[in-house]
Parts: sequence; C-alpha cells; structure tokens
Amino acid sequence: MCGIVAFVDNEDPKVKDSLIRKMKNRIIHRGPDSEGQYVDENVALGFRRLSFIDVKSGNQPIFNEDNSMAIEFNGEIYNFKELREELIDLGHTFKTHADTEVILHGYEQWGDDVLKRLRGMFAFVIWDFKNKDMFGARDHFGIKPLYYGKMNGTFFVGSEIKAFIDHPHFDKELNKNALKPYMTFQYSATQETFFKGIYKLPEGHCFHYKDGQFNMKEYWDADFDPKDEGFDKAVDNIEDIVTDSVKAHSFADKGIKVGSFLSAGVDSSYVTAMMRPDNTFSIGFDSTYDETKQARELAAKLNLKNTDAKLTNEEAFHTFPLIQYYLDEPDSNPSVIPLYFLTRLAKENGYKAMLSGEGADELFAGYIDYGFNSNSMLIRWFTDKLRELPQAKRYKIAKWLDGKHFHGQLHMFRALAPVRESKFIGQAYIFSPEEAADVLQEKYNCGPTIDDIIDPILKNVEDKDIDEVAKKQYLDIHKFMPGDICLKADKMSMANSLELRVPLLDREVMRVAGHTPTKYLFNRHGTKWAFRMAANRHLPEEWATRPKMGFPVPVRAWLREKKYYEEVRELFEQDFVKEFFDQDKILKLLDDNFNDKIDGRRKIWTIYTFLVWYKQYFIDDFIPEEVKKLDEVAE
Repeated sequence: MCGIVAFVDNEDPKVKDSLIRKMKNRIIHRGPDSEGQYVDENVALGFRRLSFIDVKSGNQPIFNEDNSMAIEFNGEIYNFKELREELIDLGHTFKTHADTEVILHGYEQWGDDVLKRLRGMFAFVIWDFKNKDMFGARDHFGIKPLYYGKMNGTFFVGSEIKAFIDHPHFDKELNKNALKPYMTFQYSATQETFFKGIYKLPEGHCFHYKDGQFNMKEYWDADFDPKDEGFDKAVDNIEDIVTDSVKAHSFADKGIKVGSFLSAGVDSSYVTAMMRPDNTFSIGFDSTYDETKQARELAAKLNLKNTDAKLTNEEAFHTFPLIQYYLDEPDSNPSVIPLYFLTRLAKENGYKAMLSGEGADELFAGYIDYGFNSNSMLIRWFTDKLRELPQAKRYKIAKWLDGKHFHGQLHMFRALAPVRESKFIGQAYIFSPEEAADVLQEKYNCGPTIDDIIDPILKNVEDKDIDEVAKKQYLDIHKFMPGDICLKADKMSMANSLELRVPLLDREVMRVAGHTPTKYLFNRHGTKWAFRMAANRHLPEEWATRPKMGFPVPVRAWLREKKYYEEVRELFEQDFVKEFFDQDKILKLLDDNFNDKIDGRRKIWTIYTFLVWYKQYFIDDFIPEEVKKLDEVAE
C-alpha cells in the first residue's frame, strides 16, 4: 500500500526533482517505509511505500526490461502469482517478486486489456518513455483513490489532492459547484472535486494522457444478472466465494501482521470468522455508543484475541479537524471518526494491514433504504410476491399506489416504483435541494442537480428487467460506495499508515452477488438474507441476523452538550462563514437543536464538517508536523 504522485510538463528536471520530493512528502502517511522518484524533461514520478510483498526489492518506480516503461502503483493484486507465471511463460523477465511488476509486464503484453485480468484494489500510472504516453487506472469499485487535473500547462495525477498543493502551477481554488450537492449527499458527489480543476478518476475507468490530451474510458461495470437457482445453492455460492476472497486477501510477506476489524455487525464478523486472525480490533465510545462488548463476546466464542479501546468525547471531537485534513474533501459521515481511531489502534499494536467488511451492503442488498419501512410480515410477504411480477406490471401497480393512503402503501410503493420516482439517491439525504438553497448564499446555490448526478448512472440499468432493489444497489455501487464508504476507508487507514483490505468488495464476489436473485437477498425476512445465512454457518445466529447499525457516534449528544455546542457556535459565528451561508439561519438551526426544539444534528454536522474542512485547507493552510520536519530537512 503506497502513495503515488506524478506530473507531466516540460520544466527543468532540476526543478522537477525538488518539487516531486516535496509533493510526495505531503503523503508520507501513505508510505513511511521507503520512497522513490524519477524525473526527466517530460515527467516526474514520486512514490511513498508501505511494504507488504517483496519488502527488499519492491520499491518504485519499477521499470520494465529495457527501461522503456515505468510504473507507480498503490494497492494489492490478489491474483498476481498466477499472472506472473503466465507472463514468464510468455517471455517476460522479472526483476522483483512484487505485484506491481505484474501490472507493468501485463501492460506490455496486453495493453489496456491488462485491467480485465486484475483481481484486487489498485490505482496506478505507467509512463511510456518512447511514446510519452501516461496510462492510469483505478480499480473496479474505487477502493483506491486517484485524482487528476491540468493546470497552467502541468498535468497532475496522484493518490491524494494534498500532494498537488505545493506545486507552483497548482491553483488552490474552491469549486463552488461542489457545495450544494454535498449538502444533500454528505460527501463530494461530483466528479470534479471541491478543488476546482481537480477530478476523481471514476471507479472502473482508465485514462491516457498524451500530447496534452486526456482521454478516459470505462473498462468494467457491475452487472446484475440473476440466475435461476435455488436458495440453498445461492447460499453455497456466497459461502464459497467469501471463503476464497478472505483467503486471497489475507496474505503478506513473512513477519508482517494482518488482523481484522470486528464490530457488532454481520459483515466484519463473517470476515473475521473465515480469516481467524491472531488479533481482532474494535472501538467504541463511552455510554450507549459502544459495540466493543459484542465484539469481545464474539471473539471469545470464536476463541480469538480481541483488542479494543473506548474513545472519550474530548479526544474524538477535537481530532475531527485533523480527520478532515486527511480526507482531502469534506465528508460528514460521522463514522469517519471511529474509523480513524480504529485504524490507529491496530497500527499502535504493530499491525500493517487489516481486513474489514465494507461492500457487503451494496453487493448483497443490506440497506433498509432499499424498501423496508413496514414492520408487518404480511405486508412484506405480499410485497415480495408483487416484486416477482414483470417490470411493466410492477410499475403499473406502483403508479396506482402513488398518492393512496393506507397501511403499507409507502412500503410497497418504494419497493415497486422506478428508482427515480421512489426518490432514492443513495444512503444519505441530508438537505433537500430546497433546504440547501435556503441556507446557502446565492452564489453557492449552484452546481449539478440531483438528477444531473444520478441520471447518467441509472440510465445504464433503466431498461434492464431487474428488480428495483438491484437498481438501487447499482446506484450505491457508483455513488455512495466510492464517494463515501471506500474513500473514508482508504483515507482513514492510510492516515495511520495502515492498509485496509476489503474481501467482500471483490470482482469475483460481485460476480456471485450479481447472479443471486434479489428475492433471496432482500425479502420479508430481512436485508442481505442469503449472505446472512451463509454467515450463519460460521457465526452464532444472533450475529448473523442482527440488524445493521453502522458505527454509532454521539453527534446528537455532542450538539446538546454545552461545551461542544459553544465550540460549534463559535465557528458558525466567524466572518468567513458569511461567504457560504446565511449566518442567522444556521445559527438558529444550531440553537433550536441545542434547545431540543428540533433534531437537526445531521444538517448541523454537515455544515460544521464543511467549515472545519475549509478552515484547514483555505484559512489555516494546515500541514502535519511530520511533513514540516521533512520540508525543513529538504531545505
């Protein structure tokens, strides 16, 4: 696991050398073990390494046999040994045993189609010295980040946006179009980031940059194509692929410790049960916001060691600005806080990699927002039967249901109606566009609409005769998962120089999930039901069937505790806030919540998150101490 940064321009190599050194220092947290770089008159490649495989000789950039190409890579390729053997048989000569070199020789052999052969999480760039062509790609699900942009004649690409800031050609400017969508989605929901001119390479996409031209294309997409199979067979398939994926994700060179996270939920519990690591890690807050008790109980039942910690409100609340710095862009999902401390706990105990349960909810239909809003088993049973009807009939019934008023109507309508009509946009809906416009200053009441953001995704499945739940899964796989779930998992783990592996978010697991009929996943029994029944073969039943919780975070308590309320209010009152918000309205929102007149915690936290992030990057110009020390040495 590493950090990469590169730029392409025609500046003096001596200038490039000092710049790329400073730029890669900004992301030392992604790779404190070693570093590497290469510069010439056309390109600068910078690299920070966290070592797992071929620790001695796997440093980057890595060059091919005749030094005509070089690669920088962040991630893990889980089928690299098989690919390496195939490439050796085809005549390629390897200098290392690292998975990085497999991609490079694979690109020599198969060109862009190497991406169709890779199983893993990755973001990489390859520089072709002869053709002066940069090829880059991001993994199928967007587990690893990759950003790019062109400013003042320089093309930038890297693992984190903060790596670009020290380059003199980088113009640090807020993207006004990003704020309003963020207010609804809780994360940066547009391809252009909060930094104007810098973009996220979408999941499952690759690019070429040559002669000043950037060309991007999609190389893979999630496919929902249910097979006609029995329930027991579907559960068998899930069990088999989870077993295989956990095994593939558990490797490391001798002496490097790999553990797993463990919470009260089924996803991490299933991964842990299949992995059987030397140590599991859990985090919680004091009082009611604590999952460590259940995690300890399960670890004891599985005869595993568990290490846990309790966060104090003081520590959690006051680390939040640092967390927003590491995220690059604002993300008001409260779970970023415990995730940061959980990864730190594992790192402090000598671990370099952890397995986690991200991805199961999107691939196996684990969110109640996909349609559950009735406690009546009869209504759920009846809705299940209706969902088995052909699409045209489902839509016709949904149209009849719209506007009716009876018990269970809303449950059935959301389960049967087209995704757009059901108003589903993903796993967060903080401010409606109208509510956002009411508190934003006019010049920030702009940017793409909800339809502008989700329509290009939904159009890929709107003509498919698949269940509406599958279409909602597809939307989450392309929005919430890469924009929030994967992003915070990567940024919070790498902030602590820890690799986070997600065996449930895997190309082969997706193949099985896509073939599993929705009726086996999302039905009257519960969410991701077939997945839970596979887990139930390895877990106590109360863990396999426990409702989804997520990381519980005491935001509500904080905003009604005087000292934290006053800190938030002090920030809301600062002059720079008037640039973005109607200050009187957001202060009233905060006060009404504090006085228990409303429950406005998510709205307040979303505004607070943006302001904290903006202050870090545009007012304080925050730089961590470890980076300052490196810069001082360089100077």
